[in-house]
Amino acid sequence: MTSNDTAAAEREERLKSALWYTIGTYIDNSTISSHLNATPQFTGALTELIYTQIANTARDLETFANHAGRKVIGVDDVMLLTRRNDALEVMLRQELERIRAAEGRTADGAPEGANIGTGKKRGRPAGKGKGKAAK
Repeated sequence: MTSNDTAAAEREERLKSALWYTIGTYIDNSTISSHLNATPQFTGALTELIYTQIANTARDLETFANHAGRKVIGVDDVMLLTRRNDALEVMLRQELERIRAAEGRTADGAPEGANIGTGKKRGRPAGKGKGKAAK
């Protein structure tokens, strides 16, 4: 194992430990208030399930961004991830609108008042591109 592999394995273990602690605390608080009991095996299994889901989600988001030719994951990638979960998509869109409104941006992410009265058109300029016949 190289030092990079060792460092990555140590980082993964620290992340799993932090996740275990957080989930364990949540489970303890939930079970105490409802007079239930959860075993350490349950906490461990739930931690592994959630960690795997997080890893799959991260991998999917990276794939979407790479496919679009970007190195940074964006809002569009996250919304694409929600394509099979309508309720999650609605919640995320509402939260996105709330955040944009608080920041003073429009639905497309541009600052409010941007491009008003400038007469500028957005998009590709007209010209001799693919499919254009030479005159």
